[in-house]
Amino acid sequence: MPMFKGDSGYSLEKVIEDLKSYWGLTVDQIEGDDTTALFEIGEERVVIALMPAPIPAEEFESMYSYSYLWKDAEKEIKEHTQHAIVSLLAGNTSAVERYSLLTKVNASILRTCETAIGVYQGSSTLLLPKKLYLDFAHFLLEDMLPIQLWVYIGIINGDEKSSVYTYGMKEFGKSEIEIIDADMKGSEVYDFLLSVLEYVLQQDVTLHHGETIGFTEEQKIKITESEAIYLEGTSLKIEL
Repeated sequence: MPMFKGDSGYSLEKVIEDLKSYWGLTVDQIEGDDTTALFEIGEERVVIALMPAPIPAEEFESMYSYSYLWKDAEKEIKEHTQHAIVSLLAGNTSAVERYSLLTKVNASILRTCETAIGVYQGSSTLLLPKKLYLDFAHFLLEDMLPIQLWVYIGIINGDEKSSVYTYGMKEFGKSEIEIIDADMKGSEVYDFLLSVLEYVLQQDVTLHHGETIGFTEEQKIKITESEAIYLEGTSLKIEL
């Protein structure tokens, strides 16, 4: 959900123009205005609805402490006065294709609206500031996936070991993944996990208990499924 401060929200005309010029999309069957809009892109019908009220503050309270992608999240989000709900009506495209389109629409709203401050991705507990969102969304023009806009990656740095975990992979029909107590720097484990997520989502791969994964012929890293450490339920553990 894009968030805005002040009295103005998105401009439908500017959003449509940006979808065409920046993303090269064909937009058809445009209806509505700067409050509620409906249009078609390919097989998908996109709906944008401006809500003239902030998202309830209690939704964010537990998120500020681990929203490392937005430095001043608490201060800036408390200033927002409106938000927009962007949704796709039922289509036959894959989850990755739908998330890619939603990302493009969100980015077009942010880019064309001076009062937009960022996006709240509730399903993955992500708070994403405007500039970062636009920078990562640009990956889609380079045939890369903006994983950081879709899946929360938690990082736990110990004295000598590091752990990471995902939250949001179930949105794509995939298992959540954890790497526990790796003898690596947090940034290195984070980068490795990003590579795994890119592979899983880009290639639509489903990892299973007992398999191995690697990015070279020699690399064979064991995968196990067990009770999650930092999540509810079970997760796949990659044993670095």
